[in-house]
Amino acid sequence: MAFLELNGVSKNFGHASVLRGLDLHIERGEFVAIVGFSGSGKTTLINLLAGLLLPDAGTVRLDGRVVAGPGPDRGVVFQNYSLLPWLTVAENIALAVDSLFPSWTAARRSEHVDRHLAMVNLSAARDKLPRQLSGGMRQRVSVARALAMDPQVLLLDEPLSALDALTRGSLQSEIARIWAADRKTVVLITNDVDEGLLLADRIIPMTPGPGATLGPEIRVPLSRPRDRKELNHDAEFKRLRASITSWLLDAAARRKSAAPTRLPAPPALIPITLS
Repeated sequence: MAFLELNGVSKNFGHASVLRGLDLHIERGEFVAIVGFSGSGKTTLINLLAGLLLPDAGTVRLDGRVVAGPGPDRGVVFQNYSLLPWLTVAENIALAVDSLFPSWTAARRSEHVDRHLAMVNLSAARDKLPRQLSGGMRQRVSVARALAMDPQVLLLDEPLSALDALTRGSLQSEIARIWAADRKTVVLITNDVDEGLLLADRIIPMTPGPGATLGPEIRVPLSRPRDRKELNHDAEFKRLRASITSWLLDAAARRKSAAPTRLPAPPALIPITLS
């Protein structure tokens, strides 16, 4: 039995099918990237894994137990940071720590917060408010808060998509470093094939919606640590990138050709006044 599983999972919103018949098995300590186009239902998938949504069919299991709601065993990093603007960096993280570890002494909770701030290189910003931080720094706070919960699984919902290229590259390196040190089970949702190849053990492409499904897994045999500049000259990286991109484009083309042709709307009737 895999550590994190989806078996026959489907999700609808009203009469619209978003995800259909998803099967996914992830081992403990594995880093898996789900790659797909915008609008394919990737955020719905991460919400199902987090327990924020429940499937209409199938089951989601973590360590053999059915996921029936959110819990501290799953830490989520969203696209929009989700920080409380009136709390400092340290207070945003402490809010999660205090609620999950109330039996700890105040000194131990404070040390736990400081350790995770240092982990994302934000010790100097501990007393700043979110509005005083750059987008990349805010996302680091979000990552630190999720890690401070000591979850069994870290769920990353396109956490870097809104950042500029330099900040995105820096945070990709931070995520790779943190994962190598802690080996949490990680599921990354992304629309960037290169990002998946840089970070993941496996990449699973996703078909476009509606009724999106998961494609065949692609294992990433590239040695770690992975250097972004070196990968651009690596033949295996180029082969994997071309293969995944081709699969995604073919899936999009098949979906487009299978879509029912819409007849043009009839012309509007113009009322005629008889005199």
